[in-house]
Amino acid sequence: MKGALAVAEDLDETLARAQAGDSAAFANLVRHHQAMVFSLALHSLRSRPAAEDVAQDVFVELYRSLPRLESAAHAAGWLRRVTCHRCIDELRRPRCRFELATGTLPDRAEPPASPEPFLEARLRELVAGLPPVPRMVVILRYQEELEPSDIADALKMSINTVKSHLRRSIDTLRKGLTS
Repeated sequence: MKGALAVAEDLDETLARAQAGDSAAFANLVRHHQAMVFSLALHSLRSRPAAEDVAQDVFVELYRSLPRLESAAHAAGWLRRVTCHRCIDELRRPRCRFELATGTLPDRAEPPASPEPFLEARLRELVAGLPPVPRMVVILRYQEELEPSDIADALKMSINTVKSHLRRSIDTLRKGLTS
């Protein structure tokens, strides 16, 4: 089994080959990051077709931006940031329609054992009702398990703004669960 350092070096090498025009290397980059990009898009947009469109747009933009990427870690952060912003833009568009019921969202690869499935479903519904930016902050914090500083980097906002969104969103979610 490869260690994290070996995987990072392999990804750096793959990125370098993709930057040199190797289409197979670019395909490997896409395969490596597609689950993260699609998961973020699906959980924020709640529409498989919209998530697929966003993911496709993000990877087209990745191809165009290859020369500007410095490392595999930079590429991963760049992909997360671009995906978040594309989702926020999509959510702000009036034509955005939710096509999946909250209960039909796929579970994570390792679903947490929830003793209260109704509470979990209600919480998903409440998160889906948050405005686009706070929703993305909550998804990045609790689904992607990013620290507030990483969320601030991904969304290009101050850490205090991230904390403020988290605090207000948690208050909103609590009120929604108790009403």
